[in-house]
Amino acid sequence: MFASVRLYAAIGGAVVIAGLGLLHLATRRKKSHADYERERREFLDRGGRIIDGTVIDVAELNPDQPNAQQLLIYNYDVAGVQYEASQDVTHLRQYVDLHNCRIGVPTSVKYDPQNPGNSMVVSERWSGLHAGTPIVLGIDRMYTGERRVPPPALPSVVHRKQS
Repeated sequence: MFASVRLYAAIGGAVVIAGLGLLHLATRRKKSHADYERERREFLDRGGRIIDGTVIDVAELNPDQPNAQQLLIYNYDVAGVQYEASQDVTHLRQYVDLHNCRIGVPTSVKYDPQNPGNSMVVSERWSGLHAGTPIVLGIDRMYTGERRVPPPALPSVVHRKQS
């Protein structure tokens, strides 16, 4: 008698758990392309290696339409292999000034060591663009972290010996 009650309770519990699992699968929100791209940038931001690269071009696709995209096209070398990539910076406009990105501008690129073709130049917390980076006295530089010290001030009055 107690064995059958336990069996029915176990089967009922399994049915409830399976039903909740199916309900979760049916109602969960699907990840959009923007979610996958944000996760990729976060992954590279956490564990990517930095290497020098060059901006090749800044392109705007469909500039007259509301779904216009801005692409940052760049290249870089990893272990003797040259990579050319582009990054959609449409949603990162507040972090990058595309007017300062000209052909041949040096940049830093973060890439995945296991997949060097997976790379980025700009994210929400990091920018590899060197051009347009303000160099204000005593403020850390954005892309290297080095600290610039202002040169010593020259005296305003120079005294000369009169002979």
